[in-house]
Amino acid sequence: MTATTDGSTGALPSRAAAASETDINTPVAAGVHDAAVRAVQRATGHLLATQDAQGWWKGDLETNVTMDAEDLLLRQFIGIRDEATTHAAGLFIRGEQREDGTWASFYGGPGELSTTIEAYVALRLAGDDPDAPHMARASAWIRAQGGIAAARVFTRIWLALFGWWKWEDLPELPPELIYFPTWVPLNIYDFGCWARQTIVPLTIVSATRPVRPAPFPLDELHTDPANPNPLKPLAPMASWDGAFQRLDKVLHQVRKVAPRRLRRAAMNSAARWIIERQENDGCWGGIQPPAVYSVIALHLLGYDLEHPVMRAGLESLDRFAIWREDGSRMIEACQSPVWDTCLATIALVDAGVPADHPQLVKAADWMLGEEIVRPGDWAVKRPQLPPGGWAFEFHNDNYPDIDDTAEVVLALRRVKHHDPERVERAIGRGVRWNLGMQSKNGAWGAFDVDNTSPFPNRLPFCDFGEVIDPPSADVTAHVVEMLAVEGLSHDPRTRRGIDWLLAEQEPDGSWFGRWGVNYIYGTGSVVPALAAAGLPASHPAIRRAVIWLEKVQNDDGGWGEDLRSYKDVKKWSGRGASTASQTAWALMALLAAGEKDSKAVERGVAWLASTQREDGTWDEPYFTGTGFPWDFSINYHLYRQVFPLTALGRYVHGEPFSGVKGD
Repeated sequence: MTATTDGSTGALPSRAAAASETDINTPVAAGVHDAAVRAVQRATGHLLATQDAQGWWKGDLETNVTMDAEDLLLRQFIGIRDEATTHAAGLFIRGEQREDGTWASFYGGPGELSTTIEAYVALRLAGDDPDAPHMARASAWIRAQGGIAAARVFTRIWLALFGWWKWEDLPELPPELIYFPTWVPLNIYDFGCWARQTIVPLTIVSATRPVRPAPFPLDELHTDPANPNPLKPLAPMASWDGAFQRLDKVLHQVRKVAPRRLRRAAMNSAARWIIERQENDGCWGGIQPPAVYSVIALHLLGYDLEHPVMRAGLESLDRFAIWREDGSRMIEACQSPVWDTCLATIALVDAGVPADHPQLVKAADWMLGEEIVRPGDWAVKRPQLPPGGWAFEFHNDNYPDIDDTAEVVLALRRVKHHDPERVERAIGRGVRWNLGMQSKNGAWGAFDVDNTSPFPNRLPFCDFGEVIDPPSADVTAHVVEMLAVEGLSHDPRTRRGIDWLLAEQEPDGSWFGRWGVNYIYGTGSVVPALAAAGLPASHPAIRRAVIWLEKVQNDDGGWGEDLRSYKDVKKWSGRGASTASQTAWALMALLAAGEKDSKAVERGVAWLASTQREDGTWDEPYFTGTGFPWDFSINYHLYRQVFPLTALGRYVHGEPFSGVKGD
């Protein structure tokens, strides 16, 4: 007999066997059940009606106005800003301003300094008078918060492009980084994929220090216009921050004596690195920030706007724009069709749509066509691992991600496809690739293996967002769930992932959510994974999670969590206005834990049913997605549809055990 993860002896029970322990046909409140059935029908009809003819789904990906402001600043810098685009961007940015004159980084959040500065500058570009009441309120608030000098580095880089900030007062970012081998600390592969795609082009920008004529002064954003760049005191030399601050001062001196030939060669090598990673659609990494900085970097090296690389890059940026009926224009930071399509497929099957439904087959066809079968940057750490996986976006072959791959496999496994051998081959490659991307601690990050260096976050340059990609509970849970469905619950690699998840549980019974807000997302991901892997509902970790979810349920029956839980865990963990997506995550965990007949589930289902709109949708202004914890938040507009449908479908039809391979 071998010890199991739950502390008993003997083999782990199969998922079906675990289900039979809790799948008891006890009565439920008929009114709630009937309301859930009606909600499932309406939501199913709406979701099916919104599928693209090619087979994919994609909801808007809403972030904050820095995307729109930086788009205008880019166009101003390279000389392509036009009146129509400026007017549309101004309409959107103006409409997002709050009564106190600020802009927030997420709905309902506090005013954010750098966001407010960038929005203000964009409105100046759009022609807004600095003495207008809305602009005066913004500039007064900015000064009260310390002015431009207190803004993050990325904001001051944008301002330096126009002489509104001095380049010498920004951290140095030498292009020679491109030559660092992978065993040297702070090589570019020590950074998460999103960070390295941004940092490489910014090394060129930092090295060239360009300044375009400023179209207007920004004295009103300085606390002391006579001294706009005040010196900040250094941290103690014995601290990591102090050490890296002093290293930055050394780099500023090295810049003055660095051989020009070496610097030029480094910039050209960085340019080759950038161009090699341009996707077929012209973008970089499928996300807006690296694309913006890559266009600027190549422009500075002499690539004219008609060069094929530049033309494709600019065209790709236009595809991030969403034009609204009121004439405004919102820029998406990214687009999420693969993620949205696999989640929609899972939701529809779990809601009772037949597995061979033509629209599900079309979705499977599209997902199969999006499989990535060539190596990307992940191969730097795993050169012998054969490719196979899926990215988040339409085009991002360099960076398939572990989370999408796991969820696509779960989606494909649910569909009855006309070419099962093709599906099996794709799933096999995806499972093999995910297993090969396991970190040494037994868990999984989003894009890379063992991307846990402590040094990148210490750089003075990196004062905004996460720049490394360590394993997280939500990604690890999705992989474990996928492996369980593939019949690999007993595989030692799966068991290591389970052990890591159990060790990561918070004392209160929740799990941290890296890519969704926050402890509700982490818990809503982990509990279904543990149940899928065969842990019984009586397992202590699952019971602690259930107790926590019941404790943080709102009085209205829903669940919600404010993004401030990333900064103030004690006050905000599991706390916030009820939202459709977060209520669904909590329900998915409770249903997986065998709590279908509990009062908490009944109240949660009733909340979802009662807040559904007549067209089968839910409204959700709150941001429940995470780019960087606290620093960059996301409102995935499809989350409010797919997750409630998944939860309600599982409530009505039961947990999706029939999809387990080998059952």
